[in-house]
Amino acid sequence: QLQLVESGGGLVQPGGSLKLSCAASGSTLDYYAIGWFRQAPGKEREGVSCISISDGSAYYADSVKGRFTISRDSAKNTVWLQINSLKPEDTAVYYCASYFTTVRSMCFIRYEYDTWGQGTQVTVSS
Repeated sequence: QLQLVESGGGLVQPGGSLKLSCAASGSTLDYYAIGWFRQAPGKEREGVSCISISDGSAYYADSVKGRFTISRDSAKNTVWLQINSLKPEDTAVYYCASYFTTVRSMCFIRYEYDTWGQGTQVTVSS
């Protein structure tokens, strides 16, 4: 059974960068699209990015486009989210999640992601 574990969060000043990791175990990610979501206190969960199986396409929410980059390494069974030019409004718990698919070249942020990690806190503050 697939399990996901996020890491890499922390406290960073505005304008700084972090690289979040989503490490998978229990199964390879060969048939799973991966999404990154975030939830700030008092706000609804937001889908910020997803990546297809073949790395053929990625989605970014408008709020993060140009600042966030998602990537995956099948050999390491890991997906990363590089986040640059951090803003205070990026403060949230970041989760990675997956869904099984045979569609290799597309991902969908609005989908029934059925496996979730425990989250990693990102705090942007001076």
